[in-house]
Amino acid sequence: MSDEENTIQSQEQPNAKLKQSLSGKIVYLNALQNAVDKQDDRLIYELLDPERYHSDISAANDAIKPGYFSLVDDVRTQISHYLSYQLIDYLAEIYPFFYYREISEGEFKILFGNWWDRREFGYLDVLNLEFQYDKDEYQKLADTFALDANNKHLNTAKIAEISEENKKLQELLTNQDQRDQRKAQLRDQLQDTSNGGSFWESGKIKEERQALKDELTKLTDEDQKAVDAKETMKRNEDQILALSKEDTILGYEKQSIKQAFGSFESFTSHSKKLYSDYLTSLIGKEKVRADE
Repeated sequence: MSDEENTIQSQEQPNAKLKQSLSGKIVYLNALQNAVDKQDDRLIYELLDPERYHSDISAANDAIKPGYFSLVDDVRTQISHYLSYQLIDYLAEIYPFFYYREISEGEFKILFGNWWDRREFGYLDVLNLEFQYDKDEYQKLADTFALDANNKHLNTAKIAEISEENKKLQELLTNQDQRDQRKAQLRDQLQDTSNGGSFWESGKIKEERQALKDELTKLTDEDQKAVDAKETMKRNEDQILALSKEDTILGYEKQSIKQAFGSFESFTSHSKKLYSDYLTSLIGKEKVRADE
C-alpha cells in the first residue's frame, strides 16, 4: 500500500465524523428555515430548545439533538420579533390586562393596563416563553391582594401616618397665638425670679428658672416647626396624593386579575406555565387544521 493510500485511509474516520457533524447542522438550519417558511411557530420553539420541549411537551424519542440552536445566537432577536406576533395575540386573550412595548428588536416590556399612569410590570421573554415580572411591582400587587381580606389598601397605613403628621402641623399653625401668649408669660416669670431670694430659696428658684427655660425652648422649637409647616404639609399632601393614586391603580390591577383568573394564586400559577400552555395551544391549532 502506497503512502498516499495510507493517508487517505487514515483520514476516512475523522472525515466521516466531520461530515456527520456538518450534516447535522445543515439539517437543523434547513428545518428551522422550513419552519419559518411554513410559519410553524411550534416547531421553531422545538428547534430552539429541543430538550425543554420534549421534557415539558412531548415524550417522543426522536428529538433533534441539542446543541445546534447555538448556531442562531446572532439572529435570536430577529427570531424573537418574528415569534412575538402570534404569541402576543394569544396573550391578549389569556392576559387581557397586559400590553407590550417593543423597546428594541425582540425585547418586550410588559405594561399593566390601558389606563392613565399604568405601571411597567417587567419583561416578556419571547424565546423562553416566560414572564419576567419586576420583583418590586409584583410584590406590591401580591400585598394588595393579601390586604384585600381586611378591606385595606397597600398604602393605608402610610397615608394615615402622613395625615396624622399634617394634623399636628396644622395644630402648630392654629395655636400660634396661644404659644405667643404663653411665651410672654414665661418671660415675665423669668424676670420675676431673676430678683433672687434668700439663700435658702436659691436652689428652688434655680430649678423653677430651668423649668421655665425648658418650656420656653420647647415653644420656640414649635415656632420653628410652624414656620416650615406649610411647606412640609404641601409635600405631605403631594405624597398622600401619589400614594392614593398608586392604591387606585393597584385596585384596577386587582380587579382585572379577579375578572380574568378569579384569584391571585390562579394568576400566578398560569404565569408559571406559559411555555406549556402556549405550545399546547399551538398543537391544538395544528390538529384543527389537520382535521379540516
